Amino acid sequence: MAVGTARDGADGAGDTDSTETGGVRRREGARGSASAEGGAELGAAGTVPAPAGRTSGGGPAAEDDEPGAGSHGSGCLCGDCPHGARAAHQRAAAVFARRRDEFARGEGVPAALTRSAGASRQWISDELTRSARNVADRGRAEGAIWLTRLWRHTLIGVWAAFFALLFGQLLTAVGGGWSVARTAGLLAAALAAALLSLAARFHRARGGALAPLIGEDNRLSTSRAVAAGWVFLTVYVILVLSGILAGSSDPGRRDALIAGLDLARGAALLTVLALTCAVAVVVRRTVTVRVAGQRLQKVPADRPRATDLLTDDAGRGTFTDVQYVLVNAVALVFTAVRLARQPERLPDLPWGLALLTVVSAAVYLAGKYAEGGRPVVLSVVRARELGDLHAPIRTGDDIEIRGAGFVPPGAGTPERLARMVVRVGAVHVHVPLIPVEGGFVSPSDTVLTVPVPVEVEPGRVDVQVVTAAGVETNRCPIDVQE
Repeated sequence: MAVGTARDGADGAGDTDSTETGGVRRREGARGSASAEGGAELGAAGTVPAPAGRTSGGGPAAEDDEPGAGSHGSGCLCGDCPHGARAAHQRAAAVFARRRDEFARGEGVPAALTRSAGASRQWISDELTRSARNVADRGRAEGAIWLTRLWRHTLIGVWAAFFALLFGQLLTAVGGGWSVARTAGLLAAALAAALLSLAARFHRARGGALAPLIGEDNRLSTSRAVAAGWVFLTVYVILVLSGILAGSSDPGRRDALIAGLDLARGAALLTVLALTCAVAVVVRRTVTVRVAGQRLQKVPADRPRATDLLTDDAGRGTFTDVQYVLVNAVALVFTAVRLARQPERLPDLPWGLALLTVVSAAVYLAGKYAEGGRPVVLSVVRARELGDLHAPIRTGDDIEIRGAGFVPPGAGTPERLARMVVRVGAVHVHVPLIPVEGGFVSPSDTVLTVPVPVEVEPGRVDVQVVTAAGVETNRCPIDVQE
């Protein structure tokens, strides 16, 4: 590939480059500001990060990102607030994207490495890996700070829902008058909000009231969210009935309230409640067993997002999750309306709607059993450039590994792509990042390109891929000639 001379990574910088043996000497220069597009090259303290390939004293240069002073706003430069962490993450991601595109165009590579395609490719991969790790560290720091501060937002949401209920009760009481049921509903909502606030305070380091809904992979769990919705509604119904019973002085009315708790009235509601809770437990067990058996690849997310309820680990919408959330949301709304119309007894959920939730849960479980699968190597061939002669595989040649499932869902970030390893015999080869404009040509989900190291003994050796999730593929034998 065409390569150019080393140049400074930041636009308009006054630094100069001088090529020396084994690397390029770097001069660091601080900046106070950057343009809208070039501002991505600014470090967290407003300093210029070391351009790709710059070394000092023979060692690799690191990003210069020391905390600096700044106001807590969109341009904050400190690292202990959401604005500063988000800005630092965005800057690091922009620096990485700029370097990747420069390397894809053949720019920014030291002149000493241009004579060897293998050496320049490995140098580019190492530089991109170092920059990608910086982006990943920034992302994890942003996620940790965001999650720690999320509990306050859950408190606001809980009490906003309470005051919305209060406003609705006051608005509807204008024509129908105030009743014991309205008082019981508000008291039940206040008690539930207080309990959720206490839980949010107790789990403030894990997302507040949302902590029970966050799975081990740091994503919101669809099955837990649906089950939590039914549990919360059922508890609220019981609290409302308890409040009405406590405020009733007529013995006949109290007997009617007790009769409203009969199993015949709440059988469908209890069935849906038990089913959704069972689905949450079964899904967790299923995922754990399949991950341990290397039949499912899971990588953790930087932080939970609301879209996790409707998407897979890669952020793509999934039919099973969407239909499960949609059907149960409709059933929850219907049950809440029935409670509002008849607060003196358990909501009479129609069996037709209950069976609809059963079908939805079955589809959701089937989708969980069907998703994923082990990565597989289908074939290994010698990579051939245009103009090359046909030849067997020898040490130093590039091989192309073809298969499926090499990149697990959610592992498409450069930092996780750089974790992929190929075993060639007894030698471990880290898969190099081969950039193109806007992405990478390798590694991909179906194709990997790696060199055969000189440490491999001639003869028949096995090739095996280890993905970013730690899952190993099958072994594919190849013949290496001298």
